[in-house]
Amino acid sequence: MRRTKEDAQLTREVLLDTAEVLFAQRGVSRTSLQEIAKAAGMTRGAVYWHFKDKAELFNAMMARTASPMEEAAQALAHSPQPPLVELKRTAMDALNRIAHDPRTRRVFGIATQKVEYVDDLMGVRERHLEIHQTCQLCVKTAFERAQALGDVSAHLDAQVIAMSYQAMLNGLINHWMLDPEAFDLVTCGEQSLDLFMGGLKQAPPPPAAG
Repeated sequence: MRRTKEDAQLTREVLLDTAEVLFAQRGVSRTSLQEIAKAAGMTRGAVYWHFKDKAELFNAMMARTASPMEEAAQALAHSPQPPLVELKRTAMDALNRIAHDPRTRRVFGIATQKVEYVDDLMGVRERHLEIHQTCQLCVKTAFERAQALGDVSAHLDAQVIAMSYQAMLNGLINHWMLDPEAFDLVTCGEQSLDLFMGGLKQAPPPPAAG
């Protein structure tokens, strides 16, 4: 039984590895499950044994790379470290992985450049939205903790801060993915984070109404 489970897990990993390569080469919507099976040296039935459709396969492929980052975001609420320190640490860890780990870079490239939220991939959009909302809530909570500690101006809306923070990081990553030679993602990312967080404590109160 143990050998059977190990074989099944190996088959699943081979399918995910193969899908990752084909998605990066051809795009998600233009790659069929039949093509993935053939490239992996398996039958289409083997694919359906592990994944009910392409959206489920895609989400499983993303989870291998994105889950550690999602878990790091969720851990922000329980970290004993100052919230801004932890926010920077988790962001820098993500940027370093994207810049230096080939699998992470490839998967993020697929997610940002090679997928269309149409037809059988609507399940992918739902999963992306779920991850985005979960991470944004965790980041918002961390900024609220920073406000309670006096490290972030109480005049600022924590939801707006969280959205701006994520927009900055996503913009840097997407720009770098288009042209990795344009700038150093890690160095620029660290400087951008310092600039962003450095301005949070000094934010002036909103102008009085009227």
